[in-house]
Amino acid sequence: QVQLVESGGGLVQAGGSLKLSCAASGRAFEMYAMGWFRQAPGKERECVSAISRNGESTYYTNSVKGRFTSSRDNAKNTVYLQMNSLRPEDTAVYYCAARATPSVTSRFLKGYDYNYWGQGTQVTVST
Repeated sequence: QVQLVESGGGLVQAGGSLKLSCAASGRAFEMYAMGWFRQAPGKERECVSAISRNGESTYYTNSVKGRFTSSRDNAKNTVYLQMNSLRPEDTAVYYCAARATPSVTSRFLKGYDYNYWGQGTQVTVST
């Protein structure tokens, strides 16, 4: 089992940057593929990014490609989401999620693929 705690959210002006962190407790973090999701008021949750166990395979939803970057440090049990050139439409609660998998290269894009979720961190981008 793993527990996830996100941090790094906040209020930023459009065009600014934030770096979210998701720290995992428990063992064998390297056995988990990770995902970043977001949910804005009145909208469905969407997968923003996903990263494989070894960090070499990543996915980004079209609206964040070229602006967001996922990475992970398995030695620190942490996954990151670097968000640049933020836009007001990026405003949402951001969640990290984990799923154990035997595949080192798979990444998962659906919420139901994940077993563990963090509590979320608010990102607000002002105009």
